[in-house]
Formats: sequence, C-alpha cells, structure tokens
Amino acid sequence: MKPIRLVLLAIFSTMMAAHAAVKHAEVTYTANGITMKGYLAYDDAIKGKRPGVLVVHEWWGHNEYARKRARMLAGLGYIALAVDMYGDGKQAAHPDDAGKFASAVMQNMEDAKARFMAALDLLNKNPHTDPARIAAIGYCFGGGVVLHMARLGVDLKGVVSFHGSYDTQTPAQAGKVKAKVLVCHGADDKFATPEQIEAFKKEMTDAKVDFQFISYPGAMHSFTNPDADKFGKQFNLPLAYNAAADKQSWADMQAFFKKIFAQ
Repeated sequence: MKPIRLVLLAIFSTMMAAHAAVKHAEVTYTANGITMKGYLAYDDAIKGKRPGVLVVHEWWGHNEYARKRARMLAGLGYIALAVDMYGDGKQAAHPDDAGKFASAVMQNMEDAKARFMAALDLLNKNPHTDPARIAAIGYCFGGGVVLHMARLGVDLKGVVSFHGSYDTQTPAQAGKVKAKVLVCHGADDKFATPEQIEAFKKEMTDAKVDFQFISYPGAMHSFTNPDADKFGKQFNLPLAYNAAADKQSWADMQAFFKKIFAQ
C-alpha cells in the first residue's frame, strides 16, 4: 500500500503544479487624462494577500523585458505590476527617441510622480495585494525613476535601482524618505561618472537614508538585460549583458525584499 500512496501523492503533486501558474494580463489606467498600459502578474496558487512590486521599464519603454521581470517576481510570490511611464504603451526603437521620451518624463517630476502614483494606486487596490508591503524596482531610466520616487517621499517599503541614473534636481531631504534603498550598479557603467556616484552616496548619507550601494565588477550598463549586447552593437553604445552580475543582483534584490517585507 505504501508504494501506491507514494504514486498517488506524486500524481496529485504533479496535477497541482500543473494547475498552479503565474497569471498575467494587460491592464489600463489613467494619469492626468493619459491612458497608461501596464501589465499585472501574480501566482494564483498563493492564497491571500502578498507584497506588491512595481516594475519600471528601461528608456526603451514598457516592453517585454519589463513584463518578463514582472512574471519573475510573481514566481517569487509577489504580485507585480510593470508600469507605463510614457503613456499609451509608447516604446522607442532608437536611442534618440528613447532619450527624448525619458527626458520628457524626468524633466517634469510632478507629472512623473502622478504617473507612478496612478500605477501604485492600481496595485494597492488589487485584492491580492497587501498595501502595507509595497516596493518598486527599475532598470536604467526606471532605476532613476524609483530613486526619485523615494526622494519625493512616496510611501514604499523599499526601492531597487538596477543600472539606474543618480543625478537629480530634487535631492533627498532628511526625514522625508520613507523607502529603504538598494542600488545595483555595474562597476564599468560608462553612463554614470564617479562624481555622480559619490554625490549620490553623500546625498543619501546626508539625508540619513537607509541605503546599500552594490557595485558588480566587470558589469557595464544594462547588465541585467540579455538584449544589451544586441543594442550595444546595433547603436554603438557601451551596453553589455553580464550573466553573473544579473544573477547576483537578482539574489541581492530578493534578500533585500525579505528584509524589508518582514519589518
């Protein structure tokens, strides 16, 4: 009888694993009258509320890469929303357009915050979300966005910037930043100068922000994106994927989330 029970248990486990899946769907919301096109992902096998994570895209716009990261977060047990910071799901096919789209957002921080907050509101209202445990991650342009949201005092448990930007016109102020901060930086990133990095660290220290700055040896800008090599070659940009840094930074993010969501 014992072997039969083991076989039945194995079959049942297989059936349950097949049934459990990451659910994902496109979602729309509005910010200042503009339609934003996001992407929500969560594991329906998990019962009850769970921490939520906003995912902010690279300067290329809300694309499949941001969606992939949302699904990966869902696989870790979070509910994730890949946000749209450009509006109407707009994407860039060339760095010139990407730069224009990104600059337009970053030069109007009031509007940028409104777009971010609209996504946050959507995530908070989802029945699977624990609104008391929300974080945000961002890549490249998105890394700069989540750092700015922390500077502006958005009520988040934490933010994680992957190969993001560090300069700002709205530096953090002591007592205003609620989020803990993790920066995952490529040591060979040509888009961030040593002066910008030191200024950022001083800014965080002076504002008494709880932050970590991790630099990954040999990693260049966009080190988490497997398409970075293709983009770098196509547009003659100092971009490169780094599998080791990608894996380690994702592990560092997970450790960071376990810490902040337990508090």
